Amino acid sequence: MPVRPLRVLLSGPGLIGRKHAEILLAGRGAVLGAIVAPDHDPNVKFIKTCGVQHYTSIKQALTRESFDAAIVASPNIFHGEQTLACLEAGLPTLVEKPLADTLADAAQIASASERLGVPVLVGHHRTHSPLLGVAKSFLDSPEFGRLVSVFGSAQFYKPPDYFEAGPWRTKKGGGPILINLIHEVGFLRYLAGEIVSVSAVASKAHRNYEVEDTVGIIFTFENGAIGTFLLSDTAASSKSWEMTAGENPVYPYFPDEDCYHFAGDMGSIDFPSMHVRTYKGTLKRTWWGPFEEARLAHERSDPLVRQIDHFVQVAHGESKPLVSARDGYRNILVLEAVRRSAEQRRAVDVAEIVAEAEKAGV
Repeated sequence: MPVRPLRVLLSGPGLIGRKHAEILLAGRGAVLGAIVAPDHDPNVKFIKTCGVQHYTSIKQALTRESFDAAIVASPNIFHGEQTLACLEAGLPTLVEKPLADTLADAAQIASASERLGVPVLVGHHRTHSPLLGVAKSFLDSPEFGRLVSVFGSAQFYKPPDYFEAGPWRTKKGGGPILINLIHEVGFLRYLAGEIVSVSAVASKAHRNYEVEDTVGIIFTFENGAIGTFLLSDTAASSKSWEMTAGENPVYPYFPDEDCYHFAGDMGSIDFPSMHVRTYKGTLKRTWWGPFEEARLAHERSDPLVRQIDHFVQVAHGESKPLVSARDGYRNILVLEAVRRSAEQRRAVDVAEIVAEAEKAGV
């Protein structure tokens, strides 16, 4: 017997919410059932084009209709309340990153998911990119050796209308640390291992919003490796995932650019061009000698589409979330360490955040 498509409730038809809606409307083993959004004119017009019911609250939608799963893509400050409501209703939920805007809410979601046995998939969509599998295979190989260092960049320019369309992005709970760096932390933890300490400096000098616009970070990993990262949403630069991965056609694509470099004691890899250099074979390891160079074969496809396919499997109980609520919580632990380090101008151990959270019952 064919499996009935999942009927999905979507909260938040913003930039990413509309992309989710488009994927569901195209048919991916799930259908768009209804949309939750404030009763504003742009929302109303979009929802009418989708041909589904419009509700102004999660509670209203859950009271009046039946759904099989939910996607929470609302502003960060609503993630906690809305995701918990969906879990209490027994709905497997895809919640956009970050899992929540506070550590306490993130912990509550992770605990509720585990207690109720209802899965949460956190929308770290890059984890679903086929590029990651290629990179991880090389990083785990003898040709790469032991990870020594990594440096990365997410630098781009967000225009004024981006903030006009979502004024919450200029205030606490918005900003590139929560909106953009959360992607990079998930990526780094997946490929380089657990982050145990951070040291960060932040500036809001260019826009002077309540939140930062530029951040410099040093990461220390559990395996002893060191990483550096530059983040800015006011930089005229192509050094970002969006402009180097070639997965989203709304961004310009620079196929010869990279946003990450991983160095091991036997080889290195530029990501996402997959340009590798190794001391493979009989080559002597020395900075005076040559490398064997190559480009690893790889494919590109839309990770957001792949993520919805995975979510359908999760909702049907056929797969466990690739990025669970507990994973999302651990990513926010690192972000909290970054935020605290930038504010207090000191290195912060992630264990310090964990200990305080446990003492507070979080």
